[in-house]
Amino acid sequence: MLADLRPAFIITRREVRDQFRDWRIIFPVVVLTLIFPALMNFTAGQLVGFVERHGASVIGERLIPFLLMVVGFFPISVSLVIALESFVGEKERRSIEPLLSSPLSDVQVYLGKLLAAMVPPLIASYLGIGVYLVGVFLQVGWRPPPVLLIQILLLTTVQAVVMVSGAVVVSSQTTSVRAANLLASFIIIPMALLIQGESVVMFWARYDVLWLAILGLIVIAGLLIRTGVAHFNREELLGRELDTLNFKVGFRVFLTAFTGQARSPRQWYRLEVLPTLRRLFIPIGMMVLAQILAVWAGSREAHQFVLPTEIVNLDHLNGGFIKGLEAISFFSPSGVGIVWFHNLRSILLATLAGIFSFGVLGIIILMLPLALISYIMVNVAGAGFSPWLFITGLVLPHGLLEIPAIILAGAAILGLGGTLAAPAHDCTIGEAWLQALADWAKIMVGLVVPLLLGAALIEVFVTPRLAILLLGG
Repeated sequence: MLADLRPAFIITRREVRDQFRDWRIIFPVVVLTLIFPALMNFTAGQLVGFVERHGASVIGERLIPFLLMVVGFFPISVSLVIALESFVGEKERRSIEPLLSSPLSDVQVYLGKLLAAMVPPLIASYLGIGVYLVGVFLQVGWRPPPVLLIQILLLTTVQAVVMVSGAVVVSSQTTSVRAANLLASFIIIPMALLIQGESVVMFWARYDVLWLAILGLIVIAGLLIRTGVAHFNREELLGRELDTLNFKVGFRVFLTAFTGQARSPRQWYRLEVLPTLRRLFIPIGMMVLAQILAVWAGSREAHQFVLPTEIVNLDHLNGGFIKGLEAISFFSPSGVGIVWFHNLRSILLATLAGIFSFGVLGIIILMLPLALISYIMVNVAGAGFSPWLFITGLVLPHGLLEIPAIILAGAAILGLGGTLAAPAHDCTIGEAWLQALADWAKIMVGLVVPLLLGAALIEVFVTPRLAILLLGG
């Protein structure tokens, strides 16, 4: 493998040397990298002084690590322009033909460019973190715990890999620098939202959760690199002059893949739905494991955050509970529609999140119901009630249909998200994605939607009465 990568390192050295020779690239990055940590040092000093005057020193202690993370993230976002123009920029300048005409393979060319685009952002980030640490130590005497410093450095590294990998994918698949810059919002905005989530973790001092964020980012980075390698083709890069969006052709590709050769609903299930289900065997297994992990995570959190006994008291399930359910349209057809629509909306939200994360965020959303059920179940047991009666009365009736629907939906989302990371044979990346979207639609229309409808009927008409029968006082 190292022998295969050695030619890629040649490209990396050439690209990095050229970047450091161009003062128009290096000067703004270095200046901004040095100015921003100084600004954060000033901000940290002012905030620490303010909160200490009001007796809230813990806020300052948790704010400084957050600013450290932001300092590492800022140079990556500034340096992203280097990655965005790595392929399409050279194509516009007509300087990429000698590289593409070399005997190097497509993988070697792509990896060489990718590694070259990562060097300036990482150097700038590490420089900014170093300047910030020195400044904050001199100003307020703060030193990061070794484990926290390692977490920040790892977060900075994997965030740089994710953003640069995504930018290089965009650069290799677009036809102009302008289009690449516009598409960069799909990289920067999700990462900015991730930074906000990490800031909440830091303010709550749950630094162990950062390891999960690091692991998730490593997975996303690997998938992005795989996507770029799978779909990079030098002939297409040179031959592609203009991106066009033809909705008519796209709809035809989707419809053909969705209906196939079926001429009736029975044929459609036999010829299209069942083969698609067999292709999703591995994603279904992954979803089953994800749900088991969700149950474990919910029970683990229940031992750390115990609910008061009065909240999980099951003795209050009586006639008043029935009246409360009737007030929110239970035991009526409109209640079925409400529950069904809520579940479908959750599936669509998970699908949308999965499209932008190779299925990862979609799976996390679909893990939440079982994690919450497990959390409540453990708290019910801790309050002295039977958790099995709780499951049987409130979850099991409609869960027999709803849980398989969640697993099938998650498998379809994984299949849809994983399409981008797989090579597209005899079709464009857009056609491959539309075919995967058709497979997702087959599972949704043929299996998930009917299962969720049946679950909604049971949840509205059966589950509440069974809960009263088993748990009511």
